[in-house]
Amino acid sequence: MKLPNNISEQVKLALQEDIGTGDVTAGLIPLANQSKASVICRDIAIFSGRAWFDEIFNQIDPAVEIIWHFKDGDRVPAGSILCDLSGNARAILSGERAALNFVQTLSATATQTSHFVKAIEGTTTKILDTRKTIPNLRDAQKYAVLCGGGKNHRIGLYDMVLIKENHIMAAGSISAAVKQAKNLHPELKIEVEAETLDEFREAIRAGADIVMLDNFELDIMRQAVDENSRSANKVILEASGGVNLNTVRAIAETGVDYISVGEITKDVKAIDLSMRFKTNI
Repeated sequence: MKLPNNISEQVKLALQEDIGTGDVTAGLIPLANQSKASVICRDIAIFSGRAWFDEIFNQIDPAVEIIWHFKDGDRVPAGSILCDLSGNARAILSGERAALNFVQTLSATATQTSHFVKAIEGTTTKILDTRKTIPNLRDAQKYAVLCGGGKNHRIGLYDMVLIKENHIMAAGSISAAVKQAKNLHPELKIEVEAETLDEFREAIRAGADIVMLDNFELDIMRQAVDENSRSANKVILEASGGVNLNTVRAIAETGVDYISVGEITKDVKAIDLSMRFKTNI
């Protein structure tokens, strides 16, 4: 899994937000004090966010030593010590919350993704993320999705054409929108959102690369999969809408290639983490 290249910038913003003009409470601790601390994970989780945690302390005080007991993508039992820290007490205290915020959020994304991946185990379908991410943490959350066993959809509005209902309405038709996309961006993949079988068929005829089956009933979805398998212009099929842990298995069993799930990035519950100081050095 390749780390995003903007971790330093994300961490810088997080520290500006949290520390601002200075940590007035950490200032109560004598400047020379050295301490040891541990980060405890109180939930069962798939771990993600180690690089962000490291960068927090790299920017505050590179002399803080961090010894990790887990790597990104590992399953962490409840009650486990994720890492041990040692170094300047003020630096550890100032970095504590921002560092935990990254790890608890990214591990939550990875963990939620892993639940969906496990739910469709044994099928050929893959779980995709969406653009429904926390502002300014998209690259981080998409990395966490990979840690949980999912796949990344497009990163933003610039790296793939996704023609949805409102685009179709504004362009006049699916065919017109796809034609214009091919003229303007021949180098990019084109995906079309279809809400009916007729729209699905038009998208195939127009030359789309991917068709999103939006809120299709299962029997209609199976029909689309069957028609696509027999089509001379076979496309990739993505299912979307009405996806949760209770429905995802049945959707995967229709034979679609991908299922996109907004829940893995926008509805996550943070993993319960805490930092505990153990002793002064």
